[in-house]
Amino acid sequence: MAAGCGPMFTAMADPSQSPIVGVTLDSEQAGGYSKFPWYAVRQNYMSSLMEAGALPVALPHEPELVAAYLDRIDGLVVTGGAFDVDPALFGASSRHDTVSTKDRRTDFEMAVTRGALDRDMPVFGICGGQQLLNVALGGTLIQHIPDAIENALAHEQPNPRDEPGHIVALVPGTLLHRIAGVDEVAVNSAHHQAVDQVANGTVIDATAPDGVIEGIEAPEFKFCLGVQWHPEFFISDADRKVMAAFVAACRE
Repeated sequence: MAAGCGPMFTAMADPSQSPIVGVTLDSEQAGGYSKFPWYAVRQNYMSSLMEAGALPVALPHEPELVAAYLDRIDGLVVTGGAFDVDPALFGASSRHDTVSTKDRRTDFEMAVTRGALDRDMPVFGICGGQQLLNVALGGTLIQHIPDAIENALAHEQPNPRDEPGHIVALVPGTLLHRIAGVDEVAVNSAHHQAVDQVANGTVIDATAPDGVIEGIEAPEFKFCLGVQWHPEFFISDADRKVMAAFVAACRE
């Protein structure tokens, strides 16, 4: 079975002792799966967390319930999706034609991410989740990589997402480098936007060969990490180590 394609987790000895990790959901309007609006999350977001020893729970987009959610979870995963953070949220004066937003999802994710950081709760942003995390911390985004980066890689890789698309270089001395224990990682890639300017106190910990920022972390927090790829597919040992380190932080 290919990595990330099914319930690839080891049964937990005592799930009642597992940290509870909130996982943000995608949302769609009526059509496709249902004739009514629906939520979705890819199975390997959940199975990868379970394999790392967590008990994942889905978080519906209810901003007024953020405090109640945060009272009950031990860590937060902000997932990716085929949409973008509204450029107005990071002070952009224009909006690229490719930008597509899901405003209620973003409102909720921004509120729950900032709430988790206020509590110094472990936060892990994945792909679009890294982009939202950077904005929540006070940074900005590149709205469309092909128009901003000369000779950019195919960050929306043509090959399947459960295969690597390019490598990233990890920055020595960073949390991500210490967790992975290697200088380079082969990653999958499915994005047209990326981190531009990081917020004060935020550190770049991974870059692609074309200079695109692939990882960020904020050392002032207990565990605040974002990666631009999808480690839930477990393409490399580094992916497993990152997920395990996040879950370990949720136990503390």
